Amino acid sequence: MSHDFSPPSPDLKTFLDRVENAYRNDPDFKAAFDRAIKGVQPRPEHIKDKVWHDWTGATVDDLRAFFKAWHKWGATQGVHDGLDYIEKFSWINYRNDAGMEFVTSGPGREMLADFTHLQGLQMDDPKSKELVDRWIKELGPKKMADFEPGDWSTFNKFFIRELAPGARPIDARLDPGVVVAPTDCVINMIVDDLTDSTQLPVKTVTMNVRQLLDGSDYASCFTPSGPGSPGGTAVSCILLPDTYHRYHAPVGGEVVEARDDIGGVYYGMKDFPALLDKGNVGYGYDYSMFDDFRRGYVVFRTPYVDHEGKPDGHGHVALIPVGLNSIGSVQFHEKFRNITKESTPVPVEKGEEIGYFQYGGSLNILLFEPGRFPALQLLMGQRIGVLEETERSDFLFRNFRRTTPRRVPPVS
Repeated sequence: MSHDFSPPSPDLKTFLDRVENAYRNDPDFKAAFDRAIKGVQPRPEHIKDKVWHDWTGATVDDLRAFFKAWHKWGATQGVHDGLDYIEKFSWINYRNDAGMEFVTSGPGREMLADFTHLQGLQMDDPKSKELVDRWIKELGPKKMADFEPGDWSTFNKFFIRELAPGARPIDARLDPGVVVAPTDCVINMIVDDLTDSTQLPVKTVTMNVRQLLDGSDYASCFTPSGPGSPGGTAVSCILLPDTYHRYHAPVGGEVVEARDDIGGVYYGMKDFPALLDKGNVGYGYDYSMFDDFRRGYVVFRTPYVDHEGKPDGHGHVALIPVGLNSIGSVQFHEKFRNITKESTPVPVEKGEEIGYFQYGGSLNILLFEPGRFPALQLLMGQRIGVLEETERSDFLFRNFRRTTPRRVPPVS
């Protein structure tokens, strides 16, 4: 019996042979895959052919053929189809408990970790320079003007490209009361009354703060201090595949705890299409599974000020980078790695770069203490969005034209 996907496969052939071997010789892998296929759900009516893959009745040969096509596509994808194969694969576990079990545990999880490693090799291969050239052309000179030219000899080097000086000035750099976006993102409120594990029927959202922070004592900063007390606030900052993929400190002060090594699954969003398919990306999404994905966290101790601008004590803000679907690592800069409660706190400036994601899906979750971040607030003249090209809107905001509020039932 064998489902050994380690050490990582050096090439696609080795990986495909391992998949076949696992199915033929490992009863656990075979049973998990067969249960997943048996639980495949029908195609939702509004899903287009471009992002649909029918896993009904699929065999291990179909699975191997899919991975082969996915790997080939990875070398030629464009800006406006960067999530297509991720979404096509996700239909295997769409509202499918057996599918979720297959992709998030046991040999199925090992298989996806191995394939993610292959994707990383592909994006680090000098041959991926052709993909870099394609993306630069599709992004166009207007967007590329925001970035500092650098060593873009591979796609991963291009994907973590750095901003040009002055491209993202930090608002109110010296005002500790102003919170800034940690990266280029679609931002929305997730939960505005956090507990250790809260389900809010209005937004159908669950979030286990303590698990997100991997059991850190600082989790209590963001949850109620006692019965009847308010909880804190969580905000999602979703990074889109064609934007800047480094993340920065949303506040200044000092880092009192940080980790970038929390392992987790690579795939397993039960309703991945719904993350993008709401008009307001990620609003009302069930975030409960994100505490199972690969992630890190940074806890900032930041000064508070009162209405006169005078010191009003200190509090805490947390930044949780989460790697989703094809993200194999969450990279922190050395300065912010493995800071414990016993370490000397590390000074940090608002807007200072913390780390980056390599190719795949990702988001940052921000946590705030109770009563300290009641709403998203903008000043006149500040950017609130972009008038998009239709092609990009159709790719990333498929139902953005809907004006009727939709309520998606919680994923069970």
